[in-house]
Amino acid sequence: MQLHTHEWGSGDRIAVLIHGLMSDHRTWRRLGPALADRGYRVIGVDLRGHGASGRGAYAPELFADDLVDTLPAGAELALGHSLGGLALSLAAERLAPARAVYSDPAWALGQWRESLPVEPAMFKEFKRASRAMIQSFNPRWDAADIDVELAGLAVWDEETAHALSGPGAVDHIPAEPVVPSLVQVADPSPVVPEPLKAELSARGFDVRTVDGAGHCIHRDDFDAFMDSLDGWV
Repeated sequence: MQLHTHEWGSGDRIAVLIHGLMSDHRTWRRLGPALADRGYRVIGVDLRGHGASGRGAYAPELFADDLVDTLPAGAELALGHSLGGLALSLAAERLAPARAVYSDPAWALGQWRESLPVEPAMFKEFKRASRAMIQSFNPRWDAADIDVELAGLAVWDEETAHALSGPGAVDHIPAEPVVPSLVQVADPSPVVPEPLKAELSARGFDVRTVDGAGHCIHRDDFDAFMDSLDGWV
């Protein structure tokens, strides 16, 4: 499936940004322009079932295939958050970016997630979240980020939640990075348990924890998010 995209900047280097569940390209309202200022042409996608992209069947492999169908191979930088990190890892060998950043990636869906159970209904409840509810869960977000979250939820297909949770969900933790790869981890992380951090380091990933930041690191503490990308952007 060809995905809807949004671009910032017109630099010679390409960066691609892939959002997480329930969101769309608008989550990168600060990162897109920041990378454009550094000389990138930045391409943000709306995954299937999100934003202005099409709907259909939902599975991690399908999200990944859509990235390959939509994005140019060989980008200087590819960055995916949560579901976007999962999709990126499954597409990384085909997209072949020079560097990949996985921001609190949703890889631990099965055995590794036993201590962090999540059911589709828990995600679906957020479809009808109020501004006050989003603010209570994310007290550090700017008002503009809450606006973006509400807009994204309004056009999100809640059936996508079944791709990440529920019976039959399996882990998609990469055996090794196929390109130089950074894993950003929230503190605490709802998707990267502490033992997995050590395992990822052992597998060859650069793992950096962003102290005190929630799952959406780029919206909880943008400055710390950018600091943790030192040497990668």
